[in-house]
Amino acid sequence: MKFLKMPLVACALLIANGMGAYSFAGDVEIVEATARQSGDTWSFSVTLKHGDTGWDHYADLWRVYTPDGKLLGERVLLHPHVEEQPFTRSLSGVSVPDGLDEVIIRARDSVHGVSPQEFKLKLPR
Repeated sequence: MKFLKMPLVACALLIANGMGAYSFAGDVEIVEATARQSGDTWSFSVTLKHGDTGWDHYADLWRVYTPDGKLLGERVLLHPHVEEQPFTRSLSGVSVPDGLDEVIIRARDSVHGVSPQEFKLKLPR
C-alpha cells in the first residue's frame, strides 16, 4: 500500500506547484456589461474576470450577439491582465438592429476557448 501512496502524493505536488496552472485559471467570467446608444450605433463596456497567468493563458476576446446568434461586434484583447482583475474594456460603433431589446455577450480565453457563460444584456432604449 505504501507504493501506491507515493505516486499519488507526487502527482498532487506537481499539480499544486504549477504543472496544472492552465486548469486553475478556469473559464473567463463576464462580471458586468453596459450599453449606450449614440446616434445609430452602440457602445458596450464589458468587465471580465479571469485568472490570467501571462501570454500563455489569458482572456483574449469578447463578442456581442443577437439572441438568435448573429455576431454584432467583437473586442479583441491584445495582452494579458495578470495584475488588473477584474478589468473593463469597451467597444464602440456597433450596429444593433432596430427593435432589438437584448443582446448576448460571450467571452473567450486563450486556453479554454469560449466560456459557457452567456451574459444577457437588456438595451436601454
